[in-house]
Amino acid sequence: MTQATFSPDSLWSLVQATTQQALQSGALAPIATQTCVLTAGELAFTVRVVDSLARKEAARSRPPQSAQPFNPFLPYEEALFVASLSETHVCLLNKFNVVDHHLLMVTRQYESQDDWLTQQDFAALARCLIEIEGLGFYNGGAVAGSSQPHKHLQLVPLMSPAGTAALPITPAIAPHRESLKIAGQIPTLPFSHSIRVLAWPSLQDSHHTLTNSLLEAYQQIMADLGIYRQNGQPSEPYNLLVTRDWLMAVRRSQASYEGINVNSLGYAGWLLVKDQSGLDQLKQIGPLTLLEQVGYPLGA
Repeated sequence: MTQATFSPDSLWSLVQATTQQALQSGALAPIATQTCVLTAGELAFTVRVVDSLARKEAARSRPPQSAQPFNPFLPYEEALFVASLSETHVCLLNKFNVVDHHLLMVTRQYESQDDWLTQQDFAALARCLIEIEGLGFYNGGAVAGSSQPHKHLQLVPLMSPAGTAALPITPAIAPHRESLKIAGQIPTLPFSHSIRVLAWPSLQDSHHTLTNSLLEAYQQIMADLGIYRQNGQPSEPYNLLVTRDWLMAVRRSQASYEGINVNSLGYAGWLLVKDQSGLDQLKQIGPLTLLEQVGYPLGA
């Protein structure tokens, strides 16, 4: 197996071509949503409300439940295959995507989503971030919002010319960039977290350099939160968010609160609710309170 089947300037074109083909064949089943904005202090959260008809269509597309757990990655659906990232990882389209061009970086062989992230995992993520300005993320276990037990990182492209300014969490991070060059916390975020601003190497630097930069930052923010590796797994569930500019890890206490599920995207400022009643519930709770409830209070 070769190290990769694409050059650094071709992955995005492969993503676009595969998306078009998968839409035409019906292999890709996007979930339609309506969006609204909920403000919380300086942050403007984007909330997506799933269309009820879209939910029914997605349910029809899912494989029937059986006594044996279903693993969509072994084997993966060929029509969703984008590229070989390495000897250990492939890049796939997310079949039931809410955001366009939502990518998965999946281990070729089964590894648990509860496992500690490795250098190979960050090598796969770095391959994608080298070309695609986006938000990489990892839901570290079911409590952190993972829906599949097979290890997979994810990436959502940020198509705004402003780059990570498209993320609602950005205004909270921007004023603290200097202090966050060493991992720390932002006092206006009420949930337990650790952020480190990256000295992201030039994209002309080696892939190995980029990989090690991400791995080092990951190890630092996890230690900063008191999350340690125990028998190959983190000592508690967590969410990880990664951009070219920063990494953030968040400790998780529960998968949902008042019926609203949260994964890593929630901590970036993108929330998803199932219907209008879920949106009404979120308005009553407040986005930051929701994130605190499914995590831990700052300082805990």
